[in-house]
Amino acid sequence: MKRIVSKKKIVVVEDEPDILEVLSYNLKREGFKVKSAMDGSRGLELIQQQLPDLVLLDLMLLGMDGLQICQQLKQHASTQNVPIIMVTAKGEESDVVLGLGVGADDYIAKPFSPKELIARVKAVIRRSGLNSQQPQTTAIVIDRLQIDANKHKVMLDKTEVKLTATEFRLLHYLASHPGRVFSRELLLNQAFGNDADVVDRNIDVHVRAIRKKIDPDQYFIETIRGIGYRFREMD
Repeated sequence: MKRIVSKKKIVVVEDEPDILEVLSYNLKREGFKVKSAMDGSRGLELIQQQLPDLVLLDLMLLGMDGLQICQQLKQHASTQNVPIIMVTAKGEESDVVLGLGVGADDYIAKPFSPKELIARVKAVIRRSGLNSQQPQTTAIVIDRLQIDANKHKVMLDKTEVKLTATEFRLLHYLASHPGRVFSRELLLNQAFGNDADVVDRNIDVHVRAIRKKIDPDQYFIETIRGIGYRFREMD
């Protein structure tokens, strides 16, 4: 594993020196190549120059904040597939959903342990690699929704909906098994394989972000109280 991750580049954008030092130290100790910036504008420039394997992006930055940076990265072909983990001091659900909604792949709330940090980073990088190696499959067409794994594209009423890699993978898995109820644990095991670092709360947040984009009335993804989720089986 270390032979693989030692080749990975990570850009950290964080304006608190102590937290930046902790992030950089722990990532370098794991063999990652780390570049850092302490303001949004410099961070965006650095990401565009380095084209890293992952970005750790503080949500609350002076000037250009994390949400603005994330939006700009997702609007350009050269950076739109760079995985992003939002770092937030608030830990409030609304901020998390907002970050995921503009393209972040995961989040980590301050304060966090070095073990949790590294687990999240490795999980997101691993998922990113798996998505790029997905086998060719036919598109799933259900009612007004079309999910094309080949093109990594989701269409709703003939309009493209932008999903993060994590959101796409979760939606695709649920839609591939209509009518089947999945517990959060089973979704973790089946949809994300060995990515045990994705905690139950993350599944809920990602489902909520998907619903905000394509399913506000919970027409496609149903919540089964006390169990988990299922994709509606259409007639």
